[in-house]
Amino acid sequence: MKIKQVFALVLSMTLFGSACAQPLDKARLDQFFDRLFEKNKGMGSIAIAKDDKVLYTRSFGYSEVTETKKTLLTDQTKYRIASITKMYTAVMIFQLIEEGKLKPGDKLDKFFPQVPNAEKITIAQILSHRSGIPNIPPDGSGMQPRTEEERVAEIARLQPDFEPGSKHLYSNSGYVLLGYIVEKAGGQPYQQALKERIVSKLGLQHTYMGTGNTSTDRNESLSYRYMGGWKEAKEPDFSITAGAGAILSTPVDMVKFIQGLFDLKLISQKSLDQMKTMTDGEGMGMEPFTFAGKNMYGHTGGSSTSGAWLAYYPEEKLALAYTTNAKIYPVKDIVSGVFDIYWNRPFEIPGFDAFKISAEVLDQYTGIYTAPGAPVKWIVTRKDSALFIEQEGGTAIPLEATEENKFTITTGVTIEFNASKKQMTIKRPQGERVFTKEN
Repeated sequence: MKIKQVFALVLSMTLFGSACAQPLDKARLDQFFDRLFEKNKGMGSIAIAKDDKVLYTRSFGYSEVTETKKTLLTDQTKYRIASITKMYTAVMIFQLIEEGKLKPGDKLDKFFPQVPNAEKITIAQILSHRSGIPNIPPDGSGMQPRTEEERVAEIARLQPDFEPGSKHLYSNSGYVLLGYIVEKAGGQPYQQALKERIVSKLGLQHTYMGTGNTSTDRNESLSYRYMGGWKEAKEPDFSITAGAGAILSTPVDMVKFIQGLFDLKLISQKSLDQMKTMTDGEGMGMEPFTFAGKNMYGHTGGSSTSGAWLAYYPEEKLALAYTTNAKIYPVKDIVSGVFDIYWNRPFEIPGFDAFKISAEVLDQYTGIYTAPGAPVKWIVTRKDSALFIEQEGGTAIPLEATEENKFTITTGVTIEFNASKKQMTIKRPQGERVFTKEN
């Protein structure tokens, strides 16, 4: 009887282990990314790692597109990781706390007394987006470089959104200030602190703070929109985002970073627990995710054209990093699809087949659209079986039909037409606006 029980136990463990350790379907992942690129739904790179071992990498698309050349993305191409920078900044703040150079309760006026409520705002509140510091202000052109003094002055000019600690509101400006505090409390430039405190400790090869703007001379990817072809999209100067979003990296370096963080190679367990503690859906430089029913930690980042996602599942020591220099198909949907494929869950690779509409119907939508108080007019035209939209004097952007009267733009904007009312509704994440066709 005992022999039978032992045999049954061993058999059960073998079967169970086999079910949980199915080989990664790399061919299906390749098919997914091939489809995204073939249908002009994105370009980028990805890395998946488990137990400190990289299981899968893939790059698809171009880091630079000109009239004379197309430079392919590789696993060594650096991307803007945008707000994922906040994780690195938060880690360095916690290192300074552990070294006794900062305290979570230190007030902001210790460093920047000119910021409203600085005498009330704590380091901990800035880390958790509970400071009331307004988000980065749209002051002038974001393409122009700023000094620290100019950025602080821009932030200090705005009134607080709320009393410190009273609620949560995501603030890039707060992390810009934290980046400067890393420099002041640590006594070295952010770039040097990043190198000594994180990059060198983990053996990262392609991670650093950006200067100026992205450059292909440094094997950095430019950002693109698809408008009948890949068109370069300008991004802000790195001095604008600073400690909130100025790091460049690769997916392989990013998975090494988050694995090193959770392996306590950078900060203590106490500090990591503080980063992971969520209040109003936000930690301290860390965000919670749920994919395939599993709770994860990490951060997201992006602009209107570029994006990044870094996720870690502690129970399996599983890390995923995805970066894109052409954010068209939603990044979250791509990451979700990758996790479904990883865990062999049902997932249908999108076909991205175009919704066909007759020329007669499309012609009902063409014309010049205006709205009371709107600073621009929109011109809708048809070319063959496609609609295009442009501002007066601007560039025509193709619209992709999703229903007979609904269209999308690669920047994530949705446009809905009502031919009987001669109206066009433009829907953005910030809200929507109705435009009426001129007679």
